[in-house]
Amino acid sequence: MGKKLLVNIGMLGLVIMLFASCTYKLTQSGASIPLGLKTIDIQYFENNSQLVVSTLSQQFTEALKDRIRTQTSLSIVRGESADATMSGAITNYTIAPVSIQATNSNTAPIAGASRLTITVTVKYVYSKDKKFNFEESFTKYREFTGDLSTQEPALIRDINKQLTDDIFNRAFANW
Repeated sequence: MGKKLLVNIGMLGLVIMLFASCTYKLTQSGASIPLGLKTIDIQYFENNSQLVVSTLSQQFTEALKDRIRTQTSLSIVRGESADATMSGAITNYTIAPVSIQATNSNTAPIAGASRLTITVTVKYVYSKDKKFNFEESFTKYREFTGDLSTQEPALIRDINKQLTDDIFNRAFANW
């Protein structure tokens, strides 16, 4: 019984040493952030799509900063002093019909439902550990019916939330 207890204590000690030497810090949001990563530079995401909404770049950039600020202990800084950098652009903003609504025989059919789609290209660079680096496009959409102008702000907010969730998970949920 004594040898078995010593072996179990030895195994427990190994497990404790393994966890003590982890190079990741787990946050309440489930993010796994390398211990050396303390600061990040979130650069302005310009809207390079053909359809331009004047406030979209600012809204998206701030939504991404807010997601990182509220879900991690990272400090958002500007410039080369940052441990990591996230940059990119809004590359697509489109509105397209997804279903057709029948009308009388004298008029053209109209959209029964439409889809607002936003695509963002993101480049993430963490110079201390290049295995975390990526450059990818993220696309999300929301379908709507009726007049776009009254719904557009809420649609953009919803899509920005989905996009920032995906980008955050890609950068910081390295399971």
